[in-house]
Amino acid sequence: MTDSLTVRDNRTGQEYDVPIADGAIKAADLGKIKASDDSPGLAVYDPGFVNTASCRSSVTFIDGEKGILEYRGYPIEQLAEKSTFLEVAYLLIKGSLPTKAEYEAWVHEITYHTFVHENVKSFMQGFRYDAHPMGMLMASTGALSTFYPDAANIGDADNRHIQMVRMIAKMPTLGAWSFRHAQGKPYVYPDNELSYTANFLSMLFKMSESKYEADERLVKALDVLLILHADHEQNCSTNAVRSVGSSQVDPYSAVAAGIGALYGPLHGGANEAVLRMLKRIGTKENIPAFIEGVKNGDEKLMGFGHRVYKNYDPRAKIIKKACDDVFEVTGVNPLLEIAQELEKIALEDEYFVKRKLYPNVDFYSGLIYEALQFPPEMFTVLFAIGRTPGWLAQWSELVQDKEQKIARPKQIYTGARTLDFVPASERWA
Repeated sequence: MTDSLTVRDNRTGQEYDVPIADGAIKAADLGKIKASDDSPGLAVYDPGFVNTASCRSSVTFIDGEKGILEYRGYPIEQLAEKSTFLEVAYLLIKGSLPTKAEYEAWVHEITYHTFVHENVKSFMQGFRYDAHPMGMLMASTGALSTFYPDAANIGDADNRHIQMVRMIAKMPTLGAWSFRHAQGKPYVYPDNELSYTANFLSMLFKMSESKYEADERLVKALDVLLILHADHEQNCSTNAVRSVGSSQVDPYSAVAAGIGALYGPLHGGANEAVLRMLKRIGTKENIPAFIEGVKNGDEKLMGFGHRVYKNYDPRAKIIKKACDDVFEVTGVNPLLEIAQELEKIALEDEYFVKRKLYPNVDFYSGLIYEALQFPPEMFTVLFAIGRTPGWLAQWSELVQDKEQKIARPKQIYTGARTLDFVPASERWA
């Protein structure tokens, strides 16, 4: 057997041929390796699934060494420049680019599902005035499963389609209302005459004017940001969606789990940490001292490096261009100068080059969000809205994959065994 791994078990002296397919071996094949007939098979210990594939997927391709990101085979650079977020959403979920008729039908469906039931509004109004927008988004997304109980019929393709349309359509509404709630402002209903992204900006910022007119440069920049966040392979939140979805629950509940994972500071909150870092540095003159602090372990360089990318994050290059477009409208964020100088030093300094610490997508995105007048607690909500099509594409792929089983990782037990229970009357005597 040529495409195989020969494993010698030194406990028994026995050799095993383990087939290799697609650059991987099956964990079940390792499970056949035993010290004796009555002992458990060999397992793989891999905290965080650093080198464990949990699925086969055709949604997103990443080559971290070369800095490549593709959705369904299309380079992210081309999609960000030439496509729209809703077209990318169609591509991710359906697997191919739409025809003109398919795209128009898709946009029409999503546009006319942006409204939510009035009871959802009452539900959101019940949160405290200082509730975090991500907590509100997570709860309200999960609550949608009670408004659409038919969503539990995940085996029906037409049913899956309408639930995915509903979720992509309603996520900006829920996100915008969580933003308005924190400000004590009345909720703004969707405007079906506007594009997806322009409508989102309207629900966020419209006040007393009869119609909100967003600057097209801002609309395009936000659309690009949503595209860049649309999917990113088997990251923490996508793994959460797939793991919860493997129980065959409805998609609203599965995506709510993804939002919960994204809520964490190690996942969705990185761009907020970048802003805090830039504000703490304060001026360009303070950068050398900060860099020394990083090298000495006294400071953390946020927005650099990535578990997957060992090269320049391709999304970061695109965001730098979006920065120029946004600041042309809003004026330059004073933190930009610090960010650019920090990037310049880090890309030239041997300490960072040797460790392959390049800017990632979070390094510049926070600057754009702040320029668009979003408070830091809204940054992750914007991330979640962009990531929704990717979560749904991964969920849809999961429920149609006959190889998938309910998620149930193994563990290595480290606790006590076969203890004798002593009744409370004796323990407390």
